[in-house]
Amino acid sequence: MHPEPVADREGIVPPWREAMWFWIKLGCISFGGPAGQIAIMHKELVQQKRWISESQFTHALNFCMILPGPEAQQLATYLGWRMHGARGGIFAGIWFILPSALLLLGLSWLAMIGAHWTWLQSLFLGLQAAVIALIAEALMRMGKKVWSLPSLKWIAPLSWILMQWVHVSFIAIVIMAALIGFWHSRHASTTSEESTAASTDRTPTFPIKRLLRVAGIGLSLWLLPMAGLCYQFGVTSLFAKMGLFFTKAAWVTFGGAYAVLPYVAQQAVDHYQWLSHEHMMTGLALAETTPGPLIMVLQFVGFVAAWHHHSDLTPLVSACLGAAVTTWFTFLPSFLMIFATAPYLERWTQKPRLRGVMQAISAAVMGVMAQLFWVLLQHSWLGAKQTPQWTWIGVSLLAFWLLKKTRLGAVSVILLSALAGYLLG
Repeated sequence: MHPEPVADREGIVPPWREAMWFWIKLGCISFGGPAGQIAIMHKELVQQKRWISESQFTHALNFCMILPGPEAQQLATYLGWRMHGARGGIFAGIWFILPSALLLLGLSWLAMIGAHWTWLQSLFLGLQAAVIALIAEALMRMGKKVWSLPSLKWIAPLSWILMQWVHVSFIAIVIMAALIGFWHSRHASTTSEESTAASTDRTPTFPIKRLLRVAGIGLSLWLLPMAGLCYQFGVTSLFAKMGLFFTKAAWVTFGGAYAVLPYVAQQAVDHYQWLSHEHMMTGLALAETTPGPLIMVLQFVGFVAAWHHHSDLTPLVSACLGAAVTTWFTFLPSFLMIFATAPYLERWTQKPRLRGVMQAISAAVMGVMAQLFWVLLQHSWLGAKQTPQWTWIGVSLLAFWLLKKTRLGAVSVILLSALAGYLLG
């Protein structure tokens, strides 16, 4: 049996009601992207309340950062599990998502009904210009990490070339990078792994029965909704395709929301043609202005796709169902990964080969993001007529300057860009 999920001697197990209100509050104030959300949890849970020890928090963060999916939401799920078991993990994980999902649902509806409102479109053009600055800033931030790995930094330009010119899929590039990282780290000393294992020998071995139990629960939670969608709407329906697509997306979101955008853009925009690149940028900007994980942008994708392909349903009902399908199949794998691996987290964070694989994937993701940035740059700065849009170029450059040279956060910069778009439009 795995150990009971309680805080160690450095932490204090809080009353359930007190922890419950903390997770609700966190879901409502978790602005600022993963860095801001993780900082809030560290300050509240480690420094002030002392419910979680520094070592527990560090090990959990390191592990969540190498898992596919939103690391901040997975960290909240793990910490909730650590303090109160399964109910704590489920409650913390759901409330990390719920306020953002509800708020983004309303914003998505406004974006659709206001498609012909000139003032709203000008506002959204300002949002899209800000997204260019946000992605550029994220690329620079990731670039510092990638360029600190001289033996792997060539993976980023190679990934860009493969996706831009050879049209290799995002999943294939991730698999390629993982294999390169594994091969590159094969010289890691065995003694290092042995000493690491010895230092964490209090961590239990991995029992196959527990893995099968969690996998069975997860498979049931995936199959039942999928079977219901296929029965009600058909195997080839939009909702069935969305369930499969966002399940795949959930397993390749290494590096957070910005990393999964190239895959979503490649499939949802270019392949399925559910929405446009302009819609993608609008959704990303709206997701940045809400609390919770930035990967909630996928809910916007599902909402817009179902709004435009509503079949026998009304656009709003179809869009709400599309948003629900997207959210369920995007976040279900994150919960399952945490519940399956939580008791063995400390041992796995010390595996050199696992770290090597994730470093290579991070380098590949940067190259793929650069390709997406180039595509979005053309749509935002050149427009449909492929002529320079000097107004939006100026807004993007100003937003980038504010991000790099001032203390303004992403939400403030996005709101200012939206205001600039409204006034200039």
